[in-house]
Amino acid sequence: MSLATLQKSSRREQFSDAEWEIRVDLAAAYRLVALFGWDDLIFTHISARLQGDHNHFLINPYGMTFDEITASSLVKIDMNGEVVGESDYPVNPAGFTIHSAVHEVRHDAGCVMHLHTAAGTAVATQEEGLLPLNQTALVIREQVAYHEYEGIALNHDERPRLQKDLGDKDLMLLWNHGTLALGPTVREAFLNMYFLERACEMQVASLAGGRKLHYPSDSVMQVTAKQGENGLAAVAGIAWTALLRKLDRQLPGYAD
Repeated sequence: MSLATLQKSSRREQFSDAEWEIRVDLAAAYRLVALFGWDDLIFTHISARLQGDHNHFLINPYGMTFDEITASSLVKIDMNGEVVGESDYPVNPAGFTIHSAVHEVRHDAGCVMHLHTAAGTAVATQEEGLLPLNQTALVIREQVAYHEYEGIALNHDERPRLQKDLGDKDLMLLWNHGTLALGPTVREAFLNMYFLERACEMQVASLAGGRKLHYPSDSVMQVTAKQGENGLAAVAGIAWTALLRKLDRQLPGYAD
């Protein structure tokens, strides 16, 4: 057995099977964000709550780029922001503020994603927010909440306001800041974020076209919103399996 294999086995044995499964999915999500070009150097974050544990969650080591994050490198922290176990890296303070706010009140949120993409931030800067311009937007638009910008999220006093604005929604546009998505699992949160980011990209492209826009009827908007209520969760597993195959081909190593 090679030294690399022994080291990998040693890292794996530090965690329960349940925690390791979440770590692998979360590391995959980070790699996929990099693969889709959604990363912002080291400055955004994705978290995952440990199964049945409301006091701890996993988040990225602050200083690693998303394309190099692995299952074993993820940092476990408690709800006070203290690192549990060993890590050579700190945790992004703004990341702790945002993610602890969500995990504190949304026990249904197994995973929370926050991004600063160009398209997502552009739509979060447009006064109308997400417009009902296309099928992708209509599927998720009724699930989108909004939160006012208060500066870099270092002030823990902001958390109650973020929690109130989020309510029971699974998506959020952070005004002048970026996007937020959550779900019961990593795969569901990722698909929710994909649809939000995709809708934002389509909106930016549509508005840049300089032509008069065609809007669906109110009745069609309502029908499509209803279809989207459970539709994404139903296909999240299929999509995630395909995404992992893509990742294994193009950016392997996340399960180390």
